[in-house]
Amino acid sequence: LEIFKNRKMLFITKIGGIMLHGETVVLTDMLDCRERRSKKQEEYRNKYQTVIISFCMNIPGPIKTNSDITKVFQSGVQDIFAFLQSSNIKILESVEYNEKTGNELILALDCTDSKFIKNAMTYIEETHPVGRLFDIDVISPDGVKMSRNVFRKCFICDCQAQDCASIRKHSVSEMQEYIDSKIKEYLKLNK
Repeated sequence: LEIFKNRKMLFITKIGGIMLHGETVVLTDMLDCRERRSKKQEEYRNKYQTVIISFCMNIPGPIKTNSDITKVFQSGVQDIFAFLQSSNIKILESVEYNEKTGNELILALDCTDSKFIKNAMTYIEETHPVGRLFDIDVISPDGVKMSRNVFRKCFICDCQAQDCASIRKHSVSEMQEYIDSKIKEYLKLNK
């Protein structure tokens, strides 16, 4: 893995007539990304003692972003900002990353009601046309990652996502094909 760590690779695969493209990531890239995210969340929490929103996309496989995924991510960002504005919740500090490891937004809010924020973020995940691809974490002022009230459903079937993942019920290529078709469908309707 170390040999490939700094090499940029373009991955293009054809699955069922659908083209998935983008720069591939390896495990070390994702571990570095998670560590950076965790440090930024901790920095904001220590600095502000407030609720943190951490938003990224739930994209399986070696390609975590491309121009279409970024457009969908930005639609989620718009929904989050619209909710915060309509609720008169100020953003104390924020950072957005758009790298090969995926799109991320981390916000420190002028709010300490983590349950209220988690319910609102779950609502966005559940009601946005491609919200199933959104991974919006809410971290309380005391550092607890808030849980959802309901389990997430699988991308492909109506089973609980954790159950499908634990037994690898669906292949990565099957999930990618489904995700790619949903993204293309959403973008076509929302030009």
